[in-house]
Amino acid sequence: MNNNCQKLKKEEEEDCVMAKMAASMVESGEDAFRKIFKFYKRRNPPPDFSNIIDFSRSVPSDQVVPAILDPGGVSDGEAARVGLQPVRDWRAFGLQGYPGFIFVPNPFLRGSKPFWVRQCLKVYPQKPNICNLDMHMSPCDTEDIWDKSVLGLSGSPSGKTPLKTLLEKLRWVTLGYHYNWDTKTYSANHYTTFPVDLHTLAFQITSACGFPGFNAEAGILNYYRSDSSLGIHVDQSELDHSRPLLSFSFGKSAIFLLGGTHRQDPPTAMYVHCGDVMVMSGQSRLFYHAVPRIVAPPQGHPVFEMENCSPASSLQNNSLVEPLSEQDWAMCSRYIHSSRVNVTVRQVLGPGQSFSLKD
Repeated sequence: MNNNCQKLKKEEEEDCVMAKMAASMVESGEDAFRKIFKFYKRRNPPPDFSNIIDFSRSVPSDQVVPAILDPGGVSDGEAARVGLQPVRDWRAFGLQGYPGFIFVPNPFLRGSKPFWVRQCLKVYPQKPNICNLDMHMSPCDTEDIWDKSVLGLSGSPSGKTPLKTLLEKLRWVTLGYHYNWDTKTYSANHYTTFPVDLHTLAFQITSACGFPGFNAEAGILNYYRSDSSLGIHVDQSELDHSRPLLSFSFGKSAIFLLGGTHRQDPPTAMYVHCGDVMVMSGQSRLFYHAVPRIVAPPQGHPVFEMENCSPASSLQNNSLVEPLSEQDWAMCSRYIHSSRVNVTVRQVLGPGQSFSLKD
């Protein structure tokens, strides 16, 4: 064995030891979550991905358990209206030690995901919704992010390094009750109408997961490039924590870390692929979580199916999902093959709750 092979083997052994140490024996005051976050974010040498849970291939085990859904909570017609398969065809899982966490691998009908990607890229960033570009650009400059990005994303490569389009500079968008990143709060006077289609999608998914009557009041869209990550955090700004947090993703895959109520709790790593849905409820609603890395989808998990949305003739008359134009399809396809979009939907207020006057 030459020196390079010995060095590589030693590094692999160190990776394995590091993961086991962070996951089991944590010294007092040591931040286990941060340690594993840095482990999976590391580029050189790359980490060992063999212990990451892949729910798309999972069968029940000591760690992965079946999650119970409510097929009667959503009719086939209601599911199809927002581009979802019949609930009886969904596969749903939970994790031992994570009460209230539900993972549903891609419950979307074939060909319906491009519509939701188009909404995330073209519709939801429109005014009066708020995005990161508003922090350093005038409102007129961020008024038509999609239209101002068409030429840059639709043109053929010229050999020169193209300037980034506004769409490629997009990092986040807020909907409904707009999250204040400085104060980490919502307020009654910082609100715009929540999108009806997204509200309906969230309502059907949460109903199928056993949470009827969910009222989508706030949304945060995160836009990831290949080198992006999302830091360790807890979503606790909502006034009602009894209602679930809903998350769904499109585009490239990601490594998602789910911990516990303390940073010293070592997290579990899992893949999130295009179309996957997560519901955090009960105890897991306030668990620490993060995204240390964006990764290419595994073989057999295309970012997009080859076809566009279903032909209009096969859609219900009242369907919210519609086919994309050729230009929209080309734009979405080009963007999403190198990026990831994550949408989290929250109910901010519980029954009878309201913001205080100081909010």
